[in-house]
Amino acid sequence: MGIKVSEAAANRALSFLNNRGSGIGLRLGVKTTGCSGLAYVLEFVDELNADDSVFEDNGLKVIIDGKSLVYLDGTHLDFAKEGLNEGFQFNNPNANGECGCGESFNV
Repeated sequence: MGIKVSEAAANRALSFLNNRGSGIGLRLGVKTTGCSGLAYVLEFVDELNADDSVFEDNGLKVIIDGKSLVYLDGTHLDFAKEGLNEGFQFNNPNANGECGCGESFNV
């Protein structure tokens, strides 16, 4: 299935990469934390690891490690501004639920 990236999310991430001056893409991963069990992690990628999968959509390369891909396959990454708040949003078909604050999810 892969990863889909909205135009707004791609533009925002590419802007960060351009301002940073280096990097081949954005790593999307998960870590164990929060009240629901898993949380999303976003970070810049300078080098690929052996177990990485690379997906490209709207000009942005999204890199996911093998462990995280099981939880993220099919995810749609978006970016939205709502009033004074802005941030990346994750539409993950694998998530069965989220905590009340929206910081973590479970599968």
